[in-house]
Amino acid sequence: MPEGPSVRKFHHLVSPFVGQQVVKTGGSSKKLNPTSFQSLWLQDSQVHGKKLFLRFDPDEEAVSLGNSPLSEPLREGEQKDKARHHQEASDPSSWSPGGDSAVPSGDDGLQCLWGDTPAGGAERWLQVSFGLFGSIRVNEFSRAKKANKRGDWRDPVPRLVLHFSGSGFLAFYNCQMTWRFSSPVVSPASDILSEKFHRGQALEALGREQPICYTLLDQRYFSGLGNIIKNEALFRAGIHPLSPGSLLGLPRLEALVDHVVAFSADWLQGKFQGTRQHTQIYQKEQCPAGHQVVRESLGPPGGFQRLTWWCPQCQPRLSADEPKQLQPS
Repeated sequence: MPEGPSVRKFHHLVSPFVGQQVVKTGGSSKKLNPTSFQSLWLQDSQVHGKKLFLRFDPDEEAVSLGNSPLSEPLREGEQKDKARHHQEASDPSSWSPGGDSAVPSGDDGLQCLWGDTPAGGAERWLQVSFGLFGSIRVNEFSRAKKANKRGDWRDPVPRLVLHFSGSGFLAFYNCQMTWRFSSPVVSPASDILSEKFHRGQALEALGREQPICYTLLDQRYFSGLGNIIKNEALFRAGIHPLSPGSLLGLPRLEALVDHVVAFSADWLQGKFQGTRQHTQIYQKEQCPAGHQVVRESLGPPGGFQRLTWWCPQCQPRLSADEPKQLQPS
């Protein structure tokens, strides 16, 4: 799925439409009826980690007549989402198998506040979570870059299309959209691209006994960090992905956090400049030093396994029998 820098770019693309009214809708979404966005006003947009939040307000005239789409009852899918978030809030173990050692699927420093269906002019936020090839297009539709398995050149179908009063439109692809009935309460301390990113909190999390690559994908401490950033930061820090964090000294952990922040910031800058981010290890067969790269799916037991690339020579694995490393290699 798109990582923090990509979602920040999506937020940048959406921002010019804030303050405009939806005048026409389309899309293939079955969970959210695209026509329910008709006449709504996009009033605000926020980004946190890998999630985008869009606030829509009803048209004042529609509210006065009792025809606001925001007063419609929850659909079955929305009711299930609401119930699921209530369960996650009351039972943290439901995030994913493995408890604290696993990567949670629902908590990313974001407090999910769900309430009853809003009446009239109550604010309502659309939470957008992007899939593997998720994206937002402005004033254009995505085109097929290659034929599918059946040999057909079919253009991707947008999940949602919103045409605005300013004549432009937004097309959302491969994403999951859910309504939330109060403002998103975010913790910028966990967002790797936020100026308020809490390095101390991140370092404490990295110092656990579990493999360092598991912790890096924990969105509670590294919101917005995905598989590309994980692989690149570990390689640049010279750390084997399965090395327990507890065996790495503070200087090495600090260097790792530095690489996470620097790579993410450079990637974001490249997004705005239209340049492609250079990777050194991700999806490579050899590292920059010419060593053979190993590729393997790694993840917590019973949890999601992610393809991981590393160089055994540049990133030697640490074991419990070795003394804690105090200095970067």
